[in-house]
Amino acid sequence: MGVVNVTPDSFSDGGRWFDVAAAVERGAALLDEGADLLDVGGESTRPGAARVPVEEELARVLPVVEQLVARGAVVSVDTTRAVVAAQAVDRGAVLVNDVSGGMADPDMASVVAGTGAAYVAMHWRGHADVMDAHDTYDDVVADVRRELAERVATLRAAGVRDEQVVLDPGLGFAKTGESNWPLLAHLPELVADGYPVLVGASRKRFLGHLMAGPDGTPAPPAARDDATAAVTALAAAAGAWAVRVHEVAASAAAVRVAARWRDAQVGTAGGAAVHVRTEHATTAHATTGAAQEGAR
Repeated sequence: MGVVNVTPDSFSDGGRWFDVAAAVERGAALLDEGADLLDVGGESTRPGAARVPVEEELARVLPVVEQLVARGAVVSVDTTRAVVAAQAVDRGAVLVNDVSGGMADPDMASVVAGTGAAYVAMHWRGHADVMDAHDTYDDVVADVRRELAERVATLRAAGVRDEQVVLDPGLGFAKTGESNWPLLAHLPELVADGYPVLVGASRKRFLGHLMAGPDGTPAPPAARDDATAAVTALAAAAGAWAVRVHEVAASAAAVRVAARWRDAQVGTAGGAAVHVRTEHATTAHATTGAAQEGAR
């Protein structure tokens, strides 16, 4: 999943793709690098970010979604607002990537149920301006799995089908540093819960701290791409459905390595190989029916 930020204040690119034409060309470049899916977002969720008016988010996102779909891209919309999700799906988006898991907008679940779009429910405990205060866990892996299960129950009650749902452990959201690593290390447990899993580690703060210089200064976002690709390889080998990344080429290569690694492991054991999709997808959401239908 390649990231297309249509924002002036993204932590990762500082607004390089804020213009609609620039965002569309950025999406096309990510496809050329090997992205199967483009995630278009019009509101920054970096730590401390303020919300933008819904009208502004719509103006940023909808033209980019429409133009990328017209170019044949499989598109998701990164939003916590039901009205943005509904209008983006109406313009051809096949997946709603909601970092709040439906908690930010009570109408989101009904929109997802009504449209039939695939839906990423991320682990979330509050908006960007307050989320760091919620980095308190008894057992981060158990707590995140439990809270995601609660979100799934709420979605089901609203009529969302299980095959529409993708889960995301929410790296960096209410997880400022060390609490991210156990979630990655125990990713197979989340995969085993039965839903496709999206991993969004790209350029996050905890990678900046890992790659800090001798004086302890965290590596800047653009210097975290090598570490991101390493996480991609490990996440793919652990069974993740997709990784959400700002730079695609290295992560696409990492996915191919992980696929061969897993095939060789399973082949040695005499079982059936598990293949990770790396080609350009006509139906990128290979494991849920909703986006397969939407992409046809």
